[in-house]
Amino acid sequence: MDWLERTAKLRQWSRNGTRAPHKPLLLLYALGRFQEDADGALRYSTVEEDLHRLLAEYGPPHKTTPAYPFHHLVSDGVWEVRTDRGPGSPGSGVRDLREAGAAGRLAPDLRAALRREPPLLGRIARLLLDLHFPPSLHGELCESVGLELEPTESERLSTVRRQRDRQMRERVLTAYEYRCAFCGYDGRIGAVPVGLEAAHVRWWAFGGPDDVENGLCLCSLHHKLFDKGVLGVGWGSPRSSEAESGGGHRILVSQRFVGHSPAAREHVTALAGRPLVGPQPGVRPVAAAHRDWHTSQVFHGEPRPVTAATPLQS
Repeated sequence: MDWLERTAKLRQWSRNGTRAPHKPLLLLYALGRFQEDADGALRYSTVEEDLHRLLAEYGPPHKTTPAYPFHHLVSDGVWEVRTDRGPGSPGSGVRDLREAGAAGRLAPDLRAALRREPPLLGRIARLLLDLHFPPSLHGELCESVGLELEPTESERLSTVRRQRDRQMRERVLTAYEYRCAFCGYDGRIGAVPVGLEAAHVRWWAFGGPDDVENGLCLCSLHHKLFDKGVLGVGWGSPRSSEAESGGGHRILVSQRFVGHSPAAREHVTALAGRPLVGPQPGVRPVAAAHRDWHTSQVFHGEPRPVTAATPLQS
């Protein structure tokens, strides 16, 4: 059985690029627990809080429940559920799972395969990360689920993943003249830029193209916050100077973000409503379709209003 192919084909609700990472998050969590205890089962009432936290931090912006993947992952052949009454899931209702004493774990055939071939666990985990989350979140997501992975395996997984365009980073950084589109940071060591990255607006894992119109040059901090949904890109009423620089785009800061230190205020909350440092003349800014995808699928909550303390800067 090709477990990588089965992992790549997890059945998920999808429409117009909607994110539904419930099953991948549960499977990553189960792989982490398998590393800790290969024979242990995950009782729903015990792990529910952990799964809620994962969905809140790495899932879609709208409210959701871990009961859904706990029940439905069974149909993909990688997961099994038993209750106090015997094998089989009682359904996707939270109360049903709790009252029945539902417990899940990796399917028997998958557990056997992981015991026979230990490197398979890392390959499955890396595939899940690559297909459903941006690279900036991979390390912390592994820590969150307790996964310890070896350095990336050299073997090719081209049967289940498309290849990234290695030239995108240089094209995006050049387009933005090696400046962070949010704060203007442009640090270098000699001629080499440091702390600057090319961020996908619509994630590569969700069909985002390796095009400049889907990219932003961001410093490492703002790239991470952008992928976590703390920061976003909105559309304002541009003055002529803003239209020339950021194309009328402005920075969104989530109301859910909390930071009381001067550094948090200066580097995050004070950005609310500011125009982007746009690409150089002749380069198209972020496409509306990619901007709107990020706003609906990644950005958390409502944006902070622009106040006198965070004026627009042209």
